[in-house]
Amino acid sequence: MSEPVIRRALVSVTDKTGVVEFCRALSSEFGVEIVSTGGTAKALADAGVPVRPIDDLTGFPEMMDGRVKTLHPRVHGGLLARRDVTEHMAAAEEHGIGMIDLVCVNLYAFEATIAKDGVTEEDAIENIDIGGPSMLRSAAKNFASVTVVTDPARYDDVLAEMRANGGATTLETRRAFATEVFRTTSAYDSAIWMYLSGYRETKFPDEVRFRLEKVQDLRYGENPHQQAAFYRFMDAKEHTLARAEQLQGKELSYNNILDTDACWTAVREFADEPAVVIVKHTNPCGTAIGDDIVAAYQRAHDADPVSAFGGVMAFNRTVPAALIEAIYANGQFVEVMIAPDYEEGALELLKEKPNIRVLRTGGVRGVGGHYESRAVEGGMLVQESDSVSEDPATFTVPTKRKPTPEEMEQLLFAWRVCKSVKSNAILLAKDFVSVGVGAGQMNRVNSARIACEQAGEKAVGAVAASDAFMPFPDSLEVCAAAGVTAVIQPGGSVRDAEVIAKADELGVAMVFAGAENRHFRH
Repeated sequence: MSEPVIRRALVSVTDKTGVVEFCRALSSEFGVEIVSTGGTAKALADAGVPVRPIDDLTGFPEMMDGRVKTLHPRVHGGLLARRDVTEHMAAAEEHGIGMIDLVCVNLYAFEATIAKDGVTEEDAIENIDIGGPSMLRSAAKNFASVTVVTDPARYDDVLAEMRANGGATTLETRRAFATEVFRTTSAYDSAIWMYLSGYRETKFPDEVRFRLEKVQDLRYGENPHQQAAFYRFMDAKEHTLARAEQLQGKELSYNNILDTDACWTAVREFADEPAVVIVKHTNPCGTAIGDDIVAAYQRAHDADPVSAFGGVMAFNRTVPAALIEAIYANGQFVEVMIAPDYEEGALELLKEKPNIRVLRTGGVRGVGGHYESRAVEGGMLVQESDSVSEDPATFTVPTKRKPTPEEMEQLLFAWRVCKSVKSNAILLAKDFVSVGVGAGQMNRVNSARIACEQAGEKAVGAVAASDAFMPFPDSLEVCAAAGVTAVIQPGGSVRDAEVIAKADELGVAMVFAGAENRHFRH
């Protein structure tokens, strides 16, 4: 059996990229009759492409604000009729149903609609496509005879194959396109189901379907022998890492992406002040706020210039040229930088270092307020994202010495930074700069030793934060011996009384954030 020649095409697209050129070629080169709907028909007619309105084919007008236009036997009969079954063709002839050989349809942008902040349910529902998926499924079911294309990027492939096959496509191509249709409609229906089931508002529903699209293949994973790829949630919000635009630089690596996520999450803890975070191996080695973003960068860099070399940097303000000049003056090698935007002068300077990966998010989302997941063997852990959202008015001070107002400001800064450090975490801060970071140790006292050793003389007059309670007085003793004057921790240990007594003995002010406000980061 020869391949079916395309003589009639039904075209109805939301994304009109390339559709005029595609239909013009179908009509002028192959004599294909173009049947179309609404806005697509108008776009084609305005461009001078011969087009037959859908209501001329069906004998019924488009109605109900376009909700009903293609749901008709003359559409679906023309798509579903098997050309090799005599009874099908006889029924089509009896009822005046002509064959449709090609369907070019893409769907209402439901997912783009619900991804917008503040979208109403009415807007979401009006962007549920009914006729589009129906036509796609009918055409795809009958791929033995019907070509169905949903992606504008494939228009040229269809034309090339028709040119090579006397106006027909091959069965192999039609099968591949049909397979793509069922992937598309399945994903589309899943997105609608999840939206209407309230999965965004319902904590941990009984069933969850993750929908991901590949952003890129990666050269390798954490190590060269591990293969890897980067995927993005289909409904990922704007201003997130997954939606960031890479302006220059080499491809992101697996480790780059992990570090950048940690960095971008950490810097967004600071909304009211210009802030900079420098991350190395997912831990913030330098965090600072300043009067402006350039000052904040310099202070973050100076906190640990050795670790900053080869790090990933995040900025919560637009990056000016002066900041790039400061990076170059410091001789700092940068793997990745991420910011809401960059001044033109900054981008021109960055071109001098074309290997620096430069990411632009277009804005800054508040930290927290979403769910995060982590794969384990055979399953997935899902939790609410962590953020420092607790009210300092609920904090208590169990020690005899109370922190001064200045110490309290530093403690709150240290508390925000400590949340982004791997557990067990001890962080020292002074003048709104992290001066000592003890991360990822198997016991808290070693974290305290590392933080104090790194801080050196800067520990004198500094404050400390602990991401979880201090189970023994030893961590406090290490910090106090280095010169720390105040500490913030959740509290809640069975030995709180011992730790408080030791703080009183050492003259250290201690703030309890509350046992429910622990900030482990594993």
